[in-house]
Amino acid sequence: MPNFPLRPTTHEPIEHASRDELQALQLQRLRWTLRHAYDNVPHYKARFDAAGANPDDLKTLADLARFPFTGKADLRENYPFGMFAVPREQVVRVHASSGTTGKPTVVGYTARDIDTWATVVARSIRAAGGRPGDICHVSYGYGLFTGGLGAHYGAEKLGCTVIPMSGGQTEKQIQLIQDFRPDIIMVTPSYMLILIEALQRMGLDPAATSLKVGIFGAEPWTEAMRTEIETRAGIDAVDIYGLSEVIGPGVASECVESKDGPVVWEDHFYPEIIDPETGAVMPDGADGELVFTSLTKEAMPIIRYRTRDLTRLLPPTSRAMRRIGKITGRSDDMLIIRGVNLFPTQVEELILKHPELAPVYQLIVTREGHLDQLEVLVEARPEAAAMGAGSDAIGRDLQHAIKTHIGVSTQVRVMPADGIERTLTGKARRVVDKRPRGGV
Repeated sequence: MPNFPLRPTTHEPIEHASRDELQALQLQRLRWTLRHAYDNVPHYKARFDAAGANPDDLKTLADLARFPFTGKADLRENYPFGMFAVPREQVVRVHASSGTTGKPTVVGYTARDIDTWATVVARSIRAAGGRPGDICHVSYGYGLFTGGLGAHYGAEKLGCTVIPMSGGQTEKQIQLIQDFRPDIIMVTPSYMLILIEALQRMGLDPAATSLKVGIFGAEPWTEAMRTEIETRAGIDAVDIYGLSEVIGPGVASECVESKDGPVVWEDHFYPEIIDPETGAVMPDGADGELVFTSLTKEAMPIIRYRTRDLTRLLPPTSRAMRRIGKITGRSDDMLIIRGVNLFPTQVEELILKHPELAPVYQLIVTREGHLDQLEVLVEARPEAAAMGAGSDAIGRDLQHAIKTHIGVSTQVRVMPADGIERTLTGKARRVVDKRPRGGV
């Protein structure tokens, strides 16, 4: 068993290692992971054998491209515990997706995996500006979702005082923020905007709270939304990235001093960018789909997991490890409207350029005959009326911007403030696709 470091320090030496040192460690751990998966997970043995790829064939990091991908379907086909590489009795915790599109995807952790996870989240919080002794308000959902407990264990490992609030109960969230005076909040960016709006409705200044840092993840968000949150809440807004199939939050995280994309903790997770159509590995800097291989997971090693997130790998800046750019969309949630490719974040960028509009929206896709129709629901800010801008004019302006910049004809409907349903636990439902199943 490899000797994995378990305790975060002020800065772990690997965060500033040379590229050669890092790649040597990756190669060592990757060889162990492939052998561990092959010897202990029947699914991987069958897939590797079918592809003619043996763990002993891995001589360089580039050789990983010879091994097959893993997708959500593989996890569902092996539901519930078929992907585990250790006896179930050694698994101290399981998490699972909601299963709204089929069987849940189940992930398992040994005690060492939990410690590794806490370590990378602690490293992420420190990179975001958190320090031992800070009070950390966790508003990610607890339970089978990895967000709440992942943030919780990481904050505790760093030495923070944790408020395990979970999602929902907005008024209580605000009461505890006022009473406990936390330094850090960990939450989805869309729910942070709900908190900001609620503070304003209560006559409170969102920028006057004790919060200094917001660590936001679990959904894509844009630079425009970062500016929106930082301006209105008076905090540093930092991006954290993760997904349960890889480990949970803490796979990558931004550094507060640069805010230039989440740093992938490459000593634990090996990233690739592939062409989503062909599966070919792309060079650093090229746009494509993000793929991860775990390097230190015991209970459930994951080999070349297709995240479906579209981004690119960027060179190191604040740390010795590569960064990922902002997630521009997903290879499986891209909308094709009358032959035009569209991602929800493209529409979000245009909405946030209109000061009269709140950063809350919903795309509704329907089909009339053989033609797809896209309706964009947006909300006017409560103060929009004072600006003298009519909702019809605002809607026409946004409709024109979408047509000009994205190339899609839409119907835009401007709703009153709070006219679009919010989620209580965080993730905003940005797309409602009402087209017949099988349509694109």
